[in-house]
Amino acid sequence: MAHDDLDIVGQLEALRRYARVLTRDAEAADDLVQATFVRAQERRATFRDGADVRVWLMAILHNLFIDTRRSAQASQAREQAWAETRPSFVEASGEMAARLAQLRAAFLSLSAEQREALHLVAVEGLGPIEAAQILGVPPGTVMSRVGRARAALRAFEDGRGEAASAKPFRIVGGRDERQD
Repeated sequence: MAHDDLDIVGQLEALRRYARVLTRDAEAADDLVQATFVRAQERRATFRDGADVRVWLMAILHNLFIDTRRSAQASQAREQAWAETRPSFVEASGEMAARLAQLRAAFLSLSAEQREALHLVAVEGLGPIEAAQILGVPPGTVMSRVGRARAALRAFEDGRGEAASAKPFRIVGGRDERQD
């Protein structure tokens, strides 16, 4: 039988059944069968004359399934290893969660320009020149925005903002930290 005369489409139902056994999911099985047909088309030259087409296709399907599963396991292991290198975060509860929600609301009530500048300087730890390069504005404008943002957050803390809060907070990285 010539390589161009292979009846790979005639093996569709058998391949689907086997793929469903392997994947236990109809959609994943169909994807696997499709990938098998693509691989068989790409590697048609590897088919030996006289060999059983069904066996050849099922071997391709099986190998694709194993490769996919190994790839998923490796990806999951990489994700797990990466997650283990990251610091753990504990979901805030009770009063702390309410406090964080207030701080978030205060931060989000700032203008977009003030939020961007404050985040780059106070959270990311960039200097005014670096932040200015990112924002495409002069360094003085960055410092002005950071100053106005800090003033607005201080007003929020003092109860003059949109919502009064119970405890003051400190903006890390600034020179204008409050002394009580």
